[in-house]
Amino acid sequence: MNLSNYTKEFSYNLKLSIPVILGLVGHTLVGMIDNIMVGNLDPINLAAVSLGNSYIFIAMSIGIGFSAAITPIVAEAHSEGNQNKLKKSFINGFILCLILGTVLYALVLVLKNTLVYLDQPVEVVKLALPYIDIVAISLIPLLLFQALKQYTDGLSRTIYPMYATVVANIINVIINYILIFGMLGFPKLGIIGAAIGTLISRIIMFAVLFYMLMDKKIIYNYMSDLKSFIYDKFMIKEILSLGFPTSLQMFFEVGLFTTAIWLSGLLGEIPQSANQIVLNISSMTFMVASGLSVSAAVRAGNQKGLKNYQELKRISLSILLLGIYFASFFALGIYILRDYLPYIYIDINNQENLIENIELVKIASKLFIIVAIFQLFDSAQVIILGTLRGMQDVKIPTVIVFIAYWIVGFPISFILGDESSMAETGIWIGLLCGLLFSSVFLYWRFLYLTNKMINK
Repeated sequence: MNLSNYTKEFSYNLKLSIPVILGLVGHTLVGMIDNIMVGNLDPINLAAVSLGNSYIFIAMSIGIGFSAAITPIVAEAHSEGNQNKLKKSFINGFILCLILGTVLYALVLVLKNTLVYLDQPVEVVKLALPYIDIVAISLIPLLLFQALKQYTDGLSRTIYPMYATVVANIINVIINYILIFGMLGFPKLGIIGAAIGTLISRIIMFAVLFYMLMDKKIIYNYMSDLKSFIYDKFMIKEILSLGFPTSLQMFFEVGLFTTAIWLSGLLGEIPQSANQIVLNISSMTFMVASGLSVSAAVRAGNQKGLKNYQELKRISLSILLLGIYFASFFALGIYILRDYLPYIYIDINNQENLIENIELVKIASKLFIIVAIFQLFDSAQVIILGTLRGMQDVKIPTVIVFIAYWIVGFPISFILGDESSMAETGIWIGLLCGLLFSSVFLYWRFLYLTNKMINK
């Protein structure tokens, strides 16, 4: 194998991916900022944000997974020069995301009370419920933002969502600081302040991106048609046929990680807080792979539209190789810094919570070893999923993901995560096993399909 055949694509892949990565990091940064600032209050507040976001993240995974279906459709239409299909994909995708965001908001409000049946610490549940009430509203502007983002990603114009996310995050930090700690004459609202900051920042994120795309005439001509909603049953069907399985893929994965939050809650608020710290850091590194996954979907969609399957395989493998390089770097960094990373989230000088914080750091440091190992498998599986989505192959990958996380990963986490067994370490071993299974079988699926296309 001539390595240069793949590394020569790195420059373009990075050019396409970096704005997407920064945008996705911005998404995650909203939650990370909440965790860091709330974590400085005490471990119980941090556990409450973790528990509250477990419901929000499930809804987000369904919505973001669904909206991701827009990108490969747009990428294929763009490479074909099919303006009519581009118009229909935008209008119908935008309306569907609006409907889905509203439905998800309603579902979260209906289901939030099930928290009391999960055997979580009472004081944590009490704080989490009002937090969910506010953050759930942000699902609507978030899904509208996603509709715009996925459309521009398909056009390979990935820079605009990044700008919108940067603006939103700056505003989120400012509002969080003021409302969580009660600055500038405002009352000290704690995690409610973090929830308000998240809601406002997501509204602004959508508004900024909408303004830029209108100003650049990218969606300007579509908006008059949007008012009357040009219903196209074939486009609706195409988006749903890709969006529903993709939503399930993300739901199965995020659902498992959410279950890890609940399982850690059974061990107490300290293990749950440690679990949230580790999950937060791993989510940040995961955004790099997710950004590369979007590029993989775009480029695979382009090559599929051109019917150039040999290039599709070569380009896709180059993105996978780039992802593995990044994952190796993150794995090494997390392992080296495992004893220091937890201190980002706590105030070690707080004597009132000193014993709890020391225990939290000890648990988190141990879990970071497992997180370092699964960087490779986590990156590989999400990039291959992006490629397969670009090829519009979503049904078999959905089955693979379900088996990986719920037939392989969850039972291991449940059995080993018991307090009498390996506790929080066992939970993360289950996550690792699920990611390993997923990455291996998705890669086999990719090779099977691309070789079949080339041989034809």
